[in-house]
Amino acid sequence: MDGIRREYSVLPKHPQKIDEILKPLILNDETYGKLKEKMRADMNMGLSTDRNQDADTKMYITYVRCVPTGSEKGNYLALDLGGTNFRVLLIKLSPGEEVKMESKIYMVPRDVMTGTGVQLFDHIAGCIESFMIYQNLDKNVAIPLGFTFSFPCKQEGLDKARLVTWTKGFSCSGVVGEDIVELLHAALDRKSIRVKCVAVINDTVGALMSCAHEDKNCHIGLILGTGTNACYLERLTNVHQWDGDDEEPREVVINTEWGAFGNGSALDFICTEYDANVDNLSINPGRQIYEKMISGMYMGEIARQVIMKLVDAGCLFNGVASQALATSMSFRTKYISEIESDEEFDNFVRTRQVLDELHIRDYRLADCLVIQEVCQVVSTRAAYLAAAGISVLLDAVTQPEVTIAVDGSLYRYHPKFHDLITEKVAELSPNKVFKLMLSSDGSGKGAALVAAVAWTRSQAKEE
Repeated sequence: MDGIRREYSVLPKHPQKIDEILKPLILNDETYGKLKEKMRADMNMGLSTDRNQDADTKMYITYVRCVPTGSEKGNYLALDLGGTNFRVLLIKLSPGEEVKMESKIYMVPRDVMTGTGVQLFDHIAGCIESFMIYQNLDKNVAIPLGFTFSFPCKQEGLDKARLVTWTKGFSCSGVVGEDIVELLHAALDRKSIRVKCVAVINDTVGALMSCAHEDKNCHIGLILGTGTNACYLERLTNVHQWDGDDEEPREVVINTEWGAFGNGSALDFICTEYDANVDNLSINPGRQIYEKMISGMYMGEIARQVIMKLVDAGCLFNGVASQALATSMSFRTKYISEIESDEEFDNFVRTRQVLDELHIRDYRLADCLVIQEVCQVVSTRAAYLAAAGISVLLDAVTQPEVTIAVDGSLYRYHPKFHDLITEKVAELSPNKVFKLMLSSDGSGKGAALVAAVAWTRSQAKEE
């Protein structure tokens, strides 16, 4: 702190200019209502057969037909693969008791990530075998497994999913276009392991299932983290692409992939210059527009774009930005959470820590106030946009009381996101009774619960 000059004044420079720069990010109730209408129309297109290709939200069928009832019992394995580490989990279910979980993390070596598909799945099968030995599980006794596979797939059944493309540094040959469950089973067979993968899911469905095991009213799952997505339980009569049976329950979980909303022009009416700049900076310009307005990967950069415009207008830091602040993606979303956690009007400890990290040396107390206002405006818009999407799904669910499972770092760590979403959803869906519930370990526990429900259903059919 020594040698750094700080002049404290609570009067911001050019307050009218500040309001002008922030105004495009502050949307009124009518605008959020219009957004709801556009999103509902797009999702209806996604559910249709003839117009699905025109929809931004593709509304993928997950083939998950029902949520846990709490009566599931037995031992289940879960496999969570989404990067250079993966987890194998053992989930023990007993009606009326808490879920018991054991897990172990394994590495995927670099040469395996870029080798052949046979090498990858043999490595996974070897780790499953090692985990079963560690847990004293008999590999000759059949045990169901739920698989969270966090790569783009075309789902063709609950236990059938073809890899569309590798991401995250993987490039294993012989896997794209193939059914990953078949590849896993072949590797397990080579080791004579009687594990049967009965379900492939993504993290959004996992979040829903994890909460539904504790709360029977849970019918919507939501991810608000680095990215954003949502799923919900839809009636089969509304799913025009449904190609399965018509047996009860006549509903299925739909993976909306709502992050892609706005890829056409649906969000142009609220898109600001800050959003356009962030989109141009991204690795996928013109795609995932809704996600870029909400999620943790981009929220910090939206705030930085606004801050830089305020600096250029002479409203902040005497018109001078540090090199760090002037660098794209330098203002991390975690800074927003930290700045909005400041409670004392005359203290701003966390805000000053952030400014120090960004090598900003010459600032006033008024600058801290303006920075906090920028963060509040950006995060409030993000929360309200997410709330509009939740409201669309809430209106689609027929149950009178609905619990919404939420997971993701943005929701977990932002100090006001929960309250902001709750406030706006209540305004947009005034006739619905709802609550948000933090989901725990959807990609692990949730995958095992999908397996448990599927296994229980298949055993009942056989009987």
